[in-house]
Amino acid sequence: MRESDNTHGQRGVGTGCKVAAGSHDVTSGRRLSTPRLTVLAALSAAACLVVAACSSGGSATSSGSAGQPSSKSSAHAVTASSAALSITPVNGARTANPAKGVVVKASEGKIQNVTVTAGHDPVSGSLSEGNTVWRSTWALQPSRSYTVHATAVNSAGKTVSSVSSFRTLTPSATDTAMIFEGYKQSYGVGIPIRLTFSSPVSNKAAVERSLEVTSSKPVTGSWYWDGDQTLYFRTMNYWQPGTTVSFNGHLAGLEASPGVYFTADLTQTFDIGPSLIVVASTKTHHLNVYYKGKLWGHWPISTGRPGLDTVDGTYITLEKGNPVRMVGNGYNELVNDAVRFTYSGDYLHSAPWSVGEQGITNVSHGCVNLSPQHAAMYYNLATPGDPVTVIGSPHAGKWGDGFTVWFLSWKQLLKGSALGMAVQAGPSGSTFVSPSTVTETPQTARLAGPKPGNSAAQS
Repeated sequence: MRESDNTHGQRGVGTGCKVAAGSHDVTSGRRLSTPRLTVLAALSAAACLVVAACSSGGSATSSGSAGQPSSKSSAHAVTASSAALSITPVNGARTANPAKGVVVKASEGKIQNVTVTAGHDPVSGSLSEGNTVWRSTWALQPSRSYTVHATAVNSAGKTVSSVSSFRTLTPSATDTAMIFEGYKQSYGVGIPIRLTFSSPVSNKAAVERSLEVTSSKPVTGSWYWDGDQTLYFRTMNYWQPGTTVSFNGHLAGLEASPGVYFTADLTQTFDIGPSLIVVASTKTHHLNVYYKGKLWGHWPISTGRPGLDTVDGTYITLEKGNPVRMVGNGYNELVNDAVRFTYSGDYLHSAPWSVGEQGITNVSHGCVNLSPQHAAMYYNLATPGDPVTVIGSPHAGKWGDGFTVWFLSWKQLLKGSALGMAVQAGPSGSTFVSPSTVTETPQTARLAGPKPGNSAAQS
């Protein structure tokens, strides 16, 4: 049995809230289509964060060291005989581009110290090129005033200081982004991080560079763009159970597309719960249930009858309800212990009416029929992000019908990154690395990753 067509194509799960430039505007991010439907993700309006997306320049002045006369420049400069310093944006700039950050350069000598503040908020950065260049780590906040203090020392030991005060532009157009995961919620081992944007993003590489993933247990993954408004972070293999994941999007000040800016950062923390993985065979009419790394159940099932076949693919659970009203051609039923894994309405659910056919033949309208006892056992354990793999079907799954990023092989996943880089995350944060340097390999075992050939299920 399958849920009514009025839910087909439904994309959101849970509720979301908007956070724009220091204010909080709670909005709904999901419509429930069936009575008493419980969102698996348990995303309350307070749990889901949204980041607003929101063009720069600046001049610096400097003074000589003790015993040296001070000098000024209309652009960036200081005395040529000292360790000349330049600061960008220049002093007095009123429409500095926040996406370009702050850059301090010493044309002679080495930079000793740089501090950048916006009020009481410090801006992080680092030295490079033999301590002759300092760059801020991330973009700046739009519509804010900044002050830069920099000092350098030349080869003769002379010290020079320079100051630049400027303001970043106020954007005329903004973009917003929402993260799927809820604060401190628990998810299955297959959950990807999903970001959705309110308008198309063309500066995809810069967006990827601004994103950090911290994982309490080391993991390898990649960012993947599904069009211009949806971005996933999917691991190469499933998350390790018991992992705490923190996401930090340094988006504020980035130019999402020409003239369109983000105006706030985005952070979230969530957990990975026990491993619960199921593999349903439409040919053997059985479901293998793996819980905490061990085969926990081998249950008879009945999947979609010919013409209404349950389609192949590795999906993740989306939501559950008890009961869920399912309406279709020839049926209108309240169905118990229903766990959804596609947007088009495929569930694993209790089906007392087909117990006699379960394990023998396929008679459903596309869902995976279970006995009442087995359905209740699975329902009680299910959380969002639990992998559901269907094998043996004459038809491949449809890309986008649910969270289908596990349809992709590792090579295909990497091709969806604007940077073409792998991401290695651990307790201290994440770094972009060349895929050729990654020592971890994709696993095709049921407990570690998607089934072989799953990437074919994209038609």
